[in-house]
Amino acid sequence: MLATIALIPIALAIAVDLSSSTIPAGEGPPFLDRVSQNGFFVAFTAMVVAIPLFLPLTMSVVAGDTIAGEANTGTLRYLLIAPVSRVRLLLVKFAGTIAFAFAATFTLIASGLLIGAVLFHVGPVTLLSADVISLPAAIWRLVLAGIYVSISLMGLSAIGLFISTLTVIPVGAMAATVVISTVMQILDALPQVAVIHPYLLSHYWLGFSDLLRNPMSLSSFGSNAIVQICYIAIFGSLSYSRFTSKDILS
Repeated sequence: MLATIALIPIALAIAVDLSSSTIPAGEGPPFLDRVSQNGFFVAFTAMVVAIPLFLPLTMSVVAGDTIAGEANTGTLRYLLIAPVSRVRLLLVKFAGTIAFAFAATFTLIASGLLIGAVLFHVGPVTLLSADVISLPAAIWRLVLAGIYVSISLMGLSAIGLFISTLTVIPVGAMAATVVISTVMQILDALPQVAVIHPYLLSHYWLGFSDLLRNPMSLSSFGSNAIVQICYIAIFGSLSYSRFTSKDILS
């Protein structure tokens, strides 16, 4: 899955490089029109492309397999006989999904920077506010964006962990997690339910573009973190309640 994620910025950069026409500003994903001017934007554009589908899909696979995968292969009982407390097992499984979220996001960034440097010019970066900053300063903002995106996936991981405690079929847990992610993004696009938008898991997913302004805006960063923490608290509690009282048969 990490290899597949690494291919996203590579495919994007090659497509832009092979294009014979200049991409008009405002067409396609955000920052796409800047890719050919500065390879630094390959990583940013790849994150914009990946976060609605590819990254949530990846995290749904990882989170959905946490408990259900062990139960499906018959190893869950042996893990708990070790002896390992159920709470500790839940925490370690969740920590594993978070580690994968960071690994996936920064694999995307590293691949984007590398292919951007190979195919395009990489240098000082012009921000959305029209200010120009040095490449090291821009890379620091890119790292913050990577942290932002990784945090954005934590709430979904908690949902996947909870669903994984409800079944012994990993594919079912994965599919249900993907469906929840998709439904939330659909609701976030409907103005008729704008009142619930700030509470949706996906509402702040694309807010990392605020990091490319001067002065750098961290309001979306904080709002996103609060939403994710709330989802972690709710679905973490549900996971604990379900898993600690569950009969382990496999």
